[in-house]
Amino acid sequence: MLRRLVQTLALTGDQKQQAKTILQTARTQAQPLAQQLQADRQALATAIQAGDTATIQSLSAKMGTLRGQVLAIRSQGMAQFFALLTQDQKTKAEDFLAKVKEVLGKG
Repeated sequence: MLRRLVQTLALTGDQKQQAKTILQTARTQAQPLAQQLQADRQALATAIQAGDTATIQSLSAKMGTLRGQVLAIRSQGMAQFFALLTQDQKTKAEDFLAKVKEVLGKG
């Protein structure tokens, strides 16, 4: 989806490089959190099978916090990306994202 968005916006070379840096930074920041979430999902599955309600509650709360942190990192990255765009590109991006939401049924 991101690749199509970039193509739709016809970014300049400088914008492409800045966007790449922004997205790589966000990915690097989110990676350890995503790895922890994966480990926690496995631990949660084990707790569910064991009927360990205390661990289920603890892991669920922890995973909610981690998901919130990942969302914040991604959202900050997207805000930085949008700050690179001209007004025309922002309008095109908004139209593109609205169409994506419509197709995915999230709008």
